[in-house]
Amino acid sequence: MNQALRRDADEIVRASLAAVLPDAAVQRALRNYRPGKGRTLLVAVGKAAWQMAKAALDTLGKVDDGVVITKYDHVRGELPGVCCFEAGHPVPDENSFSATKKALDLVHGLSADDTVIFLLSGGGSALFELPLIPGEELQDITRQMLASGADIVEMNSIRKRLSAVKGGRFALACEPARVLNIVLSDILGDPLDSIASGPAFPDGSTCADALAVVEKYHLSLTPEALALLQKETPKKLHNVETQINGSVRELCAAAASAAEKLGYEPVYLTDRLSCEAREAGRFLADILKSHAGDGKSLAFIAGGETVVHLTGEGLGGRNQELALAACEGIDGVPGAAVFSVGSDGTDGPTDAAGGYADGESLAALKEAGLNLHAVLADNDAYHALKAIDGLIMTGPTGTNVNDVAVALLRTP
Repeated sequence: MNQALRRDADEIVRASLAAVLPDAAVQRALRNYRPGKGRTLLVAVGKAAWQMAKAALDTLGKVDDGVVITKYDHVRGELPGVCCFEAGHPVPDENSFSATKKALDLVHGLSADDTVIFLLSGGGSALFELPLIPGEELQDITRQMLASGADIVEMNSIRKRLSAVKGGRFALACEPARVLNIVLSDILGDPLDSIASGPAFPDGSTCADALAVVEKYHLSLTPEALALLQKETPKKLHNVETQINGSVRELCAAAASAAEKLGYEPVYLTDRLSCEAREAGRFLADILKSHAGDGKSLAFIAGGETVVHLTGEGLGGRNQELALAACEGIDGVPGAAVFSVGSDGTDGPTDAAGGYADGESLAALKEAGLNLHAVLADNDAYHALKAIDGLIMTGPTGTNVNDVAVALLRTP
């Protein structure tokens, strides 16, 4: 491993994530908030829910009651006046369902004088869920969609219609109370009806969209689930005010700034990366090979969310697979490295945030007795990168604004 490049990669990751923590964004959104005549309630949902709730409480001082629902191991302590729950992600579980029921109970029977501060971040589609079908059936449908490679918009068009809270239905449950919807975006282009499946935003998808996803990926649904897909979701909401505070664009900008401070010339590629993870890795490797003779230190930056089609039974995530797939293309290229991380600090069902590879990684894999193509076919990037010290570990970060991939080229 090129230790100098790895140090640069780790510093870019650290600085990028620090720049997109939700604290300042939530505080800005609530700076001018004035409580009404009634109660102020707090509901925070998603991978960044605890951090966002803490920032809200630091700003407001207190709330009358509240619920936080986040991923396992993401609660960092007690919050005054708020009950914190941890639940399943990316597949909802019984804790998702029971915690969501608590949130619905909290907002039941409110008046027009009351306000619900709704803090929303990525991961909410699984964490904030009360299904209209048996929980086991919803879990099976979610697994089918994850394995098929369906993108987040396609998945949400299905999940909204099978849920009591998605697709604007949570905001309906809060009526006539006002809902202040503060959003940390984890979806390309910031479509508010798709972030965590839009619990407090009118649904832009249609029944036809949902049924098309079923047909496209040959999903197996019961007649009851298919009937729900043909019931339309709310298209108008009159009690919601929405603010977006944080997105993948800010993450890319932070990565560019960190790379520049380390002596690289940043080259911004896109904040809408959306393709197969391994294809993104190979593409970034090709870019590095094309510029290897330029005599410049360059950092190519791409934000977004790739997908993985499962063909094996290994362990990994899209960011790890992206980095591993770059190994072959940058093999032997001096000063070349590719790394990718999820801003929430978790990549797939693993404890890693992402992966790192450089021009020495392929040789290290061979020395460890691993075949790159076999590993990729088995989707086992986690164990392969662990064997060559290529995992990026951050722990839960408290934010969630999608992924960033960086291709470094360091000229001596």
